[in-house]
Amino acid sequence: MRETDFVSGFARGLKVIEAFEETRQRLSIAEASKLTGLDRATVRRSLLTLAELGYADYDGKFFALTPKVLRLGHAYLSATPLPVLIQPHLDQLSEKAGQSASASVLDNTEIVYIARASQRRVMSINLTPGSRLPAYCASMGRVLLAALPETEARAILSRTELRANTENTKTDVEVLVAEFRRVREQGYAVIDQELEIGLCSIAVPVENDRGQTIAAINIGAPAAHLSAVDMPARYLPLLKNTQQALRLVLR
Repeated sequence: MRETDFVSGFARGLKVIEAFEETRQRLSIAEASKLTGLDRATVRRSLLTLAELGYADYDGKFFALTPKVLRLGHAYLSATPLPVLIQPHLDQLSEKAGQSASASVLDNTEIVYIARASQRRVMSINLTPGSRLPAYCASMGRVLLAALPETEARAILSRTELRANTENTKTDVEVLVAEFRRVREQGYAVIDQELEIGLCSIAVPVENDRGQTIAAINIGAPAAHLSAVDMPARYLPLLKNTQQALRLVLR
């Protein structure tokens, strides 16, 4: 890409949109400036432009995104058949397991949920399509990172804030890379309360008919109901069946 092809103003506007999230639904210009690292004048112009186009509301001090912003995400969901193809299989998986099941794809250092079948809420945050979690400490993230060449996985880790969410969270790069190797060899990843205390999950890759990993699916369960070491025996056969069924339809 040539430098003259890059539209810096557009890039800054997208960065401002990304500053909003579940815990930051209303932002002032100063807050958005701090979160994005952009100067206040640039942030002000971006936010006012969003408001003028109907993508944000402005009450004189705070800005909040409007439902119109969903058009941006809907464009992706409309352009790819992946969520539509996965959802029925995910519903069946969740019903058979009696637990919540999810599907996600890798987006830089995070996983993005593209489909979910919820039996009960097992996390403190409400996960829905579009939700994001750090890849390094999520079962689906481990599966997706394990599918990459090791140099690429290391590069992603170098850009990641490796934070200890709990006392179980693995944050050492070499430990994580060793974990990716193990996940690659065994074909699944298990997380034991690394993302949040009380949550265990198991994930497998979703491959197309050419064997390319394009997504991941998982089952999450409360640690009080089932320990992490028992998850493969209980849920891996169900995940493998779903994995095989999806491989036949993802061409």
